[in-house]
Amino acid sequence: MSDEEHHFESKADAGASKTYPQQAGTIRKNGYIVIKGRPCKVVEVSTSKTGKHGHAKCHFVAIDIFNGKKLEDIVPSSHNCDVPHVNRTDYQLIDISEDGFVSLLTENGGTKDDLRLPTDESLLTQIKDGFAEGKDLIVTVMSAMGEEQICALKDIGPKN
Repeated sequence: MSDEEHHFESKADAGASKTYPQQAGTIRKNGYIVIKGRPCKVVEVSTSKTGKHGHAKCHFVAIDIFNGKKLEDIVPSSHNCDVPHVNRTDYQLIDISEDGFVSLLTENGGTKDDLRLPTDESLLTQIKDGFAEGKDLIVTVMSAMGEEQICALKDIGPKN
C-alpha cells in the first residue's frame, strides 16, 4: 500500500468551504442563506407552530444576491441550513475595456481583470459616467460561493 503513488488534484483555494451550516431557527431577516444552490439575502422569515408530532418550520423568502431573483424555502427549524460566506472588498477602478470587463487595483498593488461590469442599469451608468468624467472611483465587489459581482460604487473625487 505504501509503495503506490498517490495523486491529488490541486485546488486554487485553501480548501475553505463556500458555506457553513447554521440552524434554520437562528437565521434572521437580512441574514444570508443558500436556496437551490444560490446565495441569497433573507427578506422575510416566518415560523409555523408544530403539529402534534412534527417540527416547527421556518419559511424563508430570500433574494439571490447576484441576479435579484426571489426564492423561497421551507425548512424544519431544528435542521441545519447552508449559509454562504459573503465577502465585500473595495477596489479602485483603473479601466473599463470595450468588451465589458473592468480592470481593478487590489490592495497589494496588483490588478484584477476578471470581473464584468454589473448588469444593474443605474449602477452601470454611474460607473461609466464617473469613469468618463475622470473621477477616482472605488467599487465594492461582493463575493460568495465562487461568484463575484460589483455591487456598489463610491466616488472619492477627481483624479489628480
